[in-house]
Amino acid sequence: MNQDDAGEDRPPTESEVACFEAGIKFGSLYHQFAGTPVSPESADSLATAIEEAIGNQPHCESVEVAVETDALAEAIDPDVGYTELTGRFLDVGVTVDYDGIVVEGTMAMADGYPLMRVESVREP
Repeated sequence: MNQDDAGEDRPPTESEVACFEAGIKFGSLYHQFAGTPVSPESADSLATAIEEAIGNQPHCESVEVAVETDALAEAIDPDVGYTELTGRFLDVGVTVDYDGIVVEGTMAMADGYPLMRVESVREP
């Protein structure tokens, strides 16, 4: 529960619920796919798999995943031929539509950390 200006408990607003839904998409995306073996050759198919998997979740309008293949190629141990997927290799956009409230979120590197953030909330 949240509190109103008078300190009284109140249920979350529809916009807050919509933002929470976007957070769920990012949390599952990151924690489901982090550690997946990936190479520059498999990056596109992995990005598509992530988009399709996360896109199945309720209220998800779209998911766009770009794998930074140059950074990925630099991280690969030549003796192994792949590396593990981490947030530093991903740029992600997620759009959630919760009862007409549209939340746009992104995940990109910021100060060495894969920052997930709400970019906009549009109410009907």
